[in-house]
Amino acid sequence: MSDTLLIALYAFCGAAATGLVGAGVLRLIRRRSLIASLTVVAAVAVGAMLAGTLAVAQAMFLSSHDLSVVTTVVAMAAVVSLATALLLGRWVVARSRELALAARSFGDAGSFAAPDGPTTAELDELSRELAATSARLAESRERERALESSRRELVAWISHDLRTPLAGLRAMAEALEDGVAADPDRYLRQIRTEVERLNDMVGDLFELSRIHAGTLALTRSRISLYDLVGDALAGAGPLAREHGVRLVGDRVEPVPVEVDGKEMSRVLGNLLINAIRRTPADGTVAVAAERAPHGVVLSVTDGCGGIPEEDLPRVFDTGWRGSDARTPPAGAGLGLAIVRGIVEAHQGRAAVRNVVGGCRFEVVLPTAEA
Repeated sequence: MSDTLLIALYAFCGAAATGLVGAGVLRLIRRRSLIASLTVVAAVAVGAMLAGTLAVAQAMFLSSHDLSVVTTVVAMAAVVSLATALLLGRWVVARSRELALAARSFGDAGSFAAPDGPTTAELDELSRELAATSARLAESRERERALESSRRELVAWISHDLRTPLAGLRAMAEALEDGVAADPDRYLRQIRTEVERLNDMVGDLFELSRIHAGTLALTRSRISLYDLVGDALAGAGPLAREHGVRLVGDRVEPVPVEVDGKEMSRVLGNLLINAIRRTPADGTVAVAAERAPHGVVLSVTDGCGGIPEEDLPRVFDTGWRGSDARTPPAGAGLGLAIVRGIVEAHQGRAAVRNVVGGCRFEVVLPTAEA
């Protein structure tokens, strides 16, 4: 075996022994500061060089003078390496502490602001991830505040809407019981009307609770929008005649969709009832259905005069009824929230925008596969 190979073998054995010791030390201090780990790495690098040199000298490949020179060089390298490792470690630790302090801020309903000054690529990537997480948390808090506000409004309005008919039912029942009702048949018809209204309100609450709980089970089938709209117009016809509103559905294409017929009938019914109640007498409510590049668009246009721009983002919120809808027959403000929930369960979306003389509610559904 040549001298070069022997030197390489002795140097490798000495360096490997030092590396194993260093690995053991790093394992023992793995939970300590980064400064300690960097110092050990620098010490292992210099120690491996020194151990290899000593092994080669022991094998008589180096003279005493050469060994002294090499040892001096290694010692100086060790001083510089350890000093560099300490400086680098202190700088990284300081940047990490600044990042930790910045991250602590957005945990208490604050926002994350990355610390100033240069940093490593890894810490810079961590800062970007923390900033993105902070933005998502802020959006989540805003949604939670909006939902909580909607819940409070819903509880207040439901309490009001329940108290009024219950008080009327109690008064009419007492009048019938005491025999002081001038027209018992009229009282009975009114009691039936109020009971049906309460039943509808409870049904809406149950439907909304299923939507929010994610337990709304859909039974999809292939249905033509022409048939779906036709049934909805027929169902809303009596209410439209009662309010003196014209229903128009002459722009409905026979587009097939894969939906739950019962739930989509509820969507159309809620939109039509809402439009009829908001449209003045002699007004028109128009229904249209047509293909679009992004799906099938089903729309209901009314003559309500428009919705204030600041209220448009809240139209589909639970409990929202607008400033002029505090009393019956406006309901509990659940109809449009149910519309959005059912449409989103079909992987669609619901939207509203103002048009001339009123507003247009649009439901976008995926096109049925051929």
